[in-house]
Order: sequence, then structure tokens, then C-alpha cells
Amino acid sequence: MIEQIFILKKDSMYIKSIKKFPSTLKLVVLAMVATCVLYICSVNFEKPARIRANSKLLELRVINQSCQLSNVEEWEVPFLHYPQPKTYNREECACNPVRFFTILTMQRSGSGWFETLLNSHMNVSSNGEIFGVVKRRENVSSILKTMDVVFNLDWFSGASKNECSAAVGYKWMLNQGLMEHHKEIVEYFERRKVSTIFLFRRNLLRRMVSVLANSYDKNAKPLNGTHKSHVHSTLEAGILAKYRPWINTTLLMTELKQTEDTAAKAIEYFNNTRHIVLYYEDLIKNSTKLKDVQEFLRLPYRDMHSRQVKIHTAPLWKQIENWDEVQKTLRGTAYQNFLFSD
Repeated sequence: MIEQIFILKKDSMYIKSIKKFPSTLKLVVLAMVATCVLYICSVNFEKPARIRANSKLLELRVINQSCQLSNVEEWEVPFLHYPQPKTYNREECACNPVRFFTILTMQRSGSGWFETLLNSHMNVSSNGEIFGVVKRRENVSSILKTMDVVFNLDWFSGASKNECSAAVGYKWMLNQGLMEHHKEIVEYFERRKVSTIFLFRRNLLRRMVSVLANSYDKNAKPLNGTHKSHVHSTLEAGILAKYRPWINTTLLMTELKQTEDTAAKAIEYFNNTRHIVLYYEDLIKNSTKLKDVQEFLRLPYRDMHSRQVKIHTAPLWKQIENWDEVQKTLRGTAYQNFLFSD
């Protein structure tokens, strides 16, 4: 009797397990079906994006292959770009290669004048101090996005030329996020093949005079109540040059050294990029330097000109209020030559 009861219980347990099995199987099947549906949906969702990306790459390859270039050396090829702007069509200029450049410089180093020279060339668009706007340099992501817009020819400024620009760039002050994010920016320059133009001043004392005078002008506004960093007439230049700044001689040596070190550090950071180092004084005195710039950008040679007028042309002893103190501080130092050189 006991054995029969045990067998009965055992059989009932077996029957229950059989009854449970179909529901478990159903759950497994449903899970598999749901997984398949999700996979199919994800594939179909991603497919258009992949098709668009692939078609974009194919389109770029077709453009590059269909463009016949002459007189181009092999090393130049990676630096030739064929942007496809989102805001307009390059049309007949689609096969005109574009070279990317950035002018790395400091305030009051002649970059404004230098840019007007570049923009006088019909094939160059240098778009100014784009990272002067803080929002564009608030983080690495915003910096890279801004550069993408410029180099895609979607940046519009007074310097923008047309669909056939052969060289496109902008100027960038070293104190506008460049040094803080130099690693990511160097990687971008190397990946996008952006050429670097360094522009500095040899005479850092003259630069200091210009910085102080420009700071004074922002507040005083002697030109009919307006501030002008650059002028286009000798009359305006003469008015601005009347101001003689007083220089803090206690900090003078330190500030000159910091400026010198910052420029050297920038060159060190970007040394692996294709670059050229220019000095304002050399460009002023030697016209062949402008030919070097055009050669560096691989541009057809043109006479370049600027309407800007130099503000501080007098000897430094006429431009510094406490000249005797400054002279005493710098004599016998590595910066002594600044006292009398242009």
C-alpha cells in the first residue's frame, strides 16, 4: 500500500512537470522571437545610415578620382581636400583642391595686417579670429566642431571668397584655448592635414607697447569715441600713437620671458605638423617672405597688399613714458637689443 502511494505521488509529480514544460517552452520560444525581432529592427534602422555614409564615401572617391591634377608632387596629395559644403554647391569648382591652414599667433603681433595680405589674394580665405568668441572654445568638442565648419567651407565672414578658394583658414591666439587643448588640436591638424603658420614678433618690447596702447584705446576711444585695433589712415595712426604707455619695470623681465617661452612652447607642441615660422619684422622688411608664404600654401604667386597703416613707427624712446627706467632695466640682459631694434 505504501509502495502504491509512493508510486502514485511519483507519477503525479511527473505529470505536473510535464504540464509545466509546455509553458516554459513557450517562454523560451517567445524570448527567441523577441530577440530576432529586435535584431531585425536594429539592422533595418542602421542600414539607411550605413548606406548614407557609404554613399558619401563613394561620392568623395568619385570626385577625387575624376579630378585630374597637374604639377602636384606626391607629398602634396594628402594636403589636397575636396570639401562638400552643406550650405551651397561648389559646382564647377568641385575639382579645385583646397588646402587648410591656421595662423597661430599672439595679440598685437601683426596678425591682423598679415591676414589682410592673405585675403588680398583671390584664392585665399582667412576667416579672422574665430576663437575670440568664448563659446567656440569652451571645450574640445566645440573647438573641433568649429574647425570642421571652417574647413568644410561653411563658415561665412567678410573674408569668404567663393567656391574656388584654394586655401582656407583662420588665425588663432595662443591664449584662446589652444595651449590648454594642444594634444587634441595637434591630432586634428595631423589627421586633417592642416598646415600651421606661426607668426610672432621678434621685438617683444614693441609688442608690449602695442598691447598697452591698444588696452588704453579700448577705454579712452580717442578716435571719435570708437575703438580701433587697426587703422587705415596716417591721421588715425598719428592720433593713436600719441599715447605713451608707462611700463611696470618690476614685472618687465618676467613678462618678456613668459611671452618668449609661450611662443617657444607653441612651436614645440606643433612641431610635427607641416609648419612655417614667420616674424612680423621680417615680413615688413623683406618682400620675399611673402613669396615664401605663398609657396608654403602652394598658391599661384600674386602681389599681396594691405590697406592697414602701422601705428607705432617712432623709436621706442619716443613711445614709452618711463623710458629711462625701462632702459636701465633691460641693459646688460638678453633683451637689451629690444631697446633699439625695430
